[in-house]
Amino acid sequence: VQLQASGGGLVQAGGSLRLSCAASGRTFSSYEMGWFRQAPGKEREFVGAISWSGDRTYYADAVKGRFTISRDNAKKTVSLQMNSLKPEDTAVYYCAAKVYVGSYYSVSPYDYWGQGTLVTVSS
Repeated sequence: VQLQASGGGLVQAGGSLRLSCAASGRTFSSYEMGWFRQAPGKEREFVGAISWSGDRTYYADAVKGRFTISRDNAKKTVSLQMNSLKPEDTAVYYCAAKVYVGSYYSVSPYDYWGQGTLVTVSS
């Protein structure tokens, strides 16, 4: 599966952005999807994930209550709605796909990655 992330940009603290990830290739609904981010000089970290059916979602504590992940299997897209953004949310955001094994929260189980989209939150 190939993934293309979009929707990043510059926003003021307290603002909102919606990231999208479009998939192509093999059956999208076969994959569990995740969002990760990587700030300059830091390791890539988990943001959120969603099960193949969309009935289960998982979030990092740092974004819980502010970010919402969703998917549309018919359109082969997964989205990350980000509200109440903070300067510490500034990072390159990546969407990723994995099959039904491994933790949602770790980088290594994810087999496919998008190219990343930059989110910059100004104070």
